Amino acid sequence: MTQQELEKYLWGAATLLRGTIDAGDYKQYIFPLLFYKRICDVYDEEYENALEESGGDIEYAAFAENHHFQVPEEAHWEKVRESTTNVGMALQDGMRAIEKANPDTLYGIFGDASWTNKNRLSDAVLNDLIEHYSQHKLNLSNIPDDKLGNAYEYLIKEFADDSGHTAAEFYTNRTVVKLMTMIMDPQPGESVYDPTCGSGGLLLNCALHLKEEGKEYRTLKLYGQEINLITSAIARMNMFMHGIEEFSIVRGDTLANPAFLENDSLKKFNVILANPPYSIKAWDQKSFVNDPYGRNIWGTPPQGCADYAFQQHIQQSLDIENGRSISLWPHGVLFRDSESEMRRRMIEDDLVECVISLGPNLFYNSSMTSCLLITNNNKTTDRKGKVLFIQAVDEVRSEKTMSYLDPHHIDRIHRAYLNFTNEEGFAAVVENGVVLKDAHARLSVQLFVQKEKSEEVNFHEVLTNWEDSSKGLTESMKELFNTLAND
Repeated sequence: MTQQELEKYLWGAATLLRGTIDAGDYKQYIFPLLFYKRICDVYDEEYENALEESGGDIEYAAFAENHHFQVPEEAHWEKVRESTTNVGMALQDGMRAIEKANPDTLYGIFGDASWTNKNRLSDAVLNDLIEHYSQHKLNLSNIPDDKLGNAYEYLIKEFADDSGHTAAEFYTNRTVVKLMTMIMDPQPGESVYDPTCGSGGLLLNCALHLKEEGKEYRTLKLYGQEINLITSAIARMNMFMHGIEEFSIVRGDTLANPAFLENDSLKKFNVILANPPYSIKAWDQKSFVNDPYGRNIWGTPPQGCADYAFQQHIQQSLDIENGRSISLWPHGVLFRDSESEMRRRMIEDDLVECVISLGPNLFYNSSMTSCLLITNNNKTTDRKGKVLFIQAVDEVRSEKTMSYLDPHHIDRIHRAYLNFTNEEGFAAVVENGVVLKDAHARLSVQLFVQKEKSEEVNFHEVLTNWEDSSKGLTESMKELFNTLAND
């Protein structure tokens, strides 16, 4: 199958669910089924290869070392396919058996969908789904990791399009992800962390970024935490579908229970990329006042907005020597009065390296303009004591309710970040002291970068030209009428 044919085939399963369940719930059924089929088909392929290598030794072919994952015979896709009644129970039992057979890698990966609820999914619907995915072998020789991984990302985007307001909880605009990854430029062997990883796009793209550059991406250490169970499972499946196995994605609340600790302190990372949920109101502010992990380094955020709780968590999770971060936020983090003191202390610590103002509609199902806040624990000498502001609000392509960054938009913004120089109407390098002169230490880009003004037009000159042209038209009309009258 071509890439397009594969995507159409995989999306065809979702169309079988239309009218049966809400579109926002498709992902909790389709992704586990797809992953289940992939595991079983790859297992069969590995078994056949081992059988051929060993000259037909059945016992050798079944050895664990010949397989990425173990698939118990009673849990195999073809075994479940034989079921005609209580199909949901057969699927659920099969998935749980595979998780149990691979406790270190696959525990909980199939999520918690209600497969046995026949009011949601009847035996007939589940049989249709199973038969749909049974049409093709999803093994490595038919569909390599790259191709299936791309198709998986396609599905994630399609589900985001269908999910309404919940899309932003698990999907970040991939063109923005590309820009964020290029700016951070993770290197082989570095550790990369996303504290609110959603479906894993930011982490995954760091590995793909290195792969595209021909560098060793397998030594990249990827870590993520995600509060939603099915979304964290999708993120893990996303990694496996792309052939990436060295990662750790944990389900949990990052603010209440950070997952990655060392010696009772937050684990430190070289690179952090994040698109945190914004303006969370339901969070434990009281505990943050005396945070056991020392994350309130600049102060305690207001109850109605946890944005700077996440930003301080990010800062405290950065490697002291060379840690750098990039976070996608709505513009409010740059100027809200209630956070001015925390913002001031962040600037005084000379952590803010760059602020990029992006265009509207880059968040899913929201017209808000967004920004990128970049921090660095080890600025180069020429960047110390300064902040680069980039006004990229017009660097965007709009399509209906969604916007995208085209390659030339990404390249221009990235080049401005690398150059770290003034560019009239687009970029400005500003001393920290200048920023801090403002009582609220605002980081709003428009305060420092004025968009290029169109050439001023002399009103008197315009009026004169208009009057002259009007007189000319009047004279022409008189001539025409005179000619007609004489005729």
